[in-house]
Amino acid sequence: MKRVLPLVAALLLLLAGCTSASDDRPARPPGRPSAPARWQPRPGTPWQWQLSGRLDTSVDVPVYDIDGFDHPAATVAALHAKGRKVVCYLSTGAYEDWRPDAAQFPASVLGKGNGWDGERWLDIRRTDVLRPLMAARLDLCRDRGFDAVEPDNMDGYANTTGFPLTAADQLRYNRLIARLAHDRGLAVGLKNDLDQIPELAGDFDFAVNEQCAQYGECARLTPFVKAGKAVFHVEYELPTTRFCPASRALGLSSMLKKYDLGAWRRPC
Repeated sequence: MKRVLPLVAALLLLLAGCTSASDDRPARPPGRPSAPARWQPRPGTPWQWQLSGRLDTSVDVPVYDIDGFDHPAATVAALHAKGRKVVCYLSTGAYEDWRPDAAQFPASVLGKGNGWDGERWLDIRRTDVLRPLMAARLDLCRDRGFDAVEPDNMDGYANTTGFPLTAADQLRYNRLIARLAHDRGLAVGLKNDLDQIPELAGDFDFAVNEQCAQYGECARLTPFVKAGKAVFHVEYELPTTRFCPASRALGLSSMLKKYDLGAWRRPC
């Protein structure tokens, strides 16, 4: 017995040493509660879209779509306090020369103008350049408390951009933007890009469309509605009597706006 005890003691010391060594390993991160599901706007949800002028927060609708750069976290919080969801408008497919990050866009990715002062199409093939820039913009939306993002100019391949963009280029880029938004807990809308709705409806949480009634294209947005996803739609030139009955039948969230996208609205 006297000879066994030292052996047992040695074994205990050896086991203690193993335990100490294991304690030196990095601790496993504690379990985190599962992230809440992304906001999912439903078909027919009323909305307000204001990108210019002094923001009117008195419009009694559940969704506001406002400029992400122009409005601080306090504005988003104030809208949340009124029970609103807030969408962060960003341009992801075009350069805007007045934005605070404009100097970070190299000349090599800047193409032709897109018809708006100070804006130029981006070479969306250059994700090595654009991915970190867009990730930073989406960080801004997340950090200011937005619920979702409206990425604009998502159909460069169908326009004269100065680059030989293809439909495949656009699909890759649009899906990249959707992933970046989802990684940050943000819902994301597909802006226009009607031709690619069949391929992209599953990647996006809602759609934003301009003038589908004027051009006879609103039925092409039905994949979103059938999937239980809102289609936020505006017309600029047609009276509401010309598009509201059809919009209601299709389940769209439609209104008449002016081109400056100020506070004025005439909903269906």
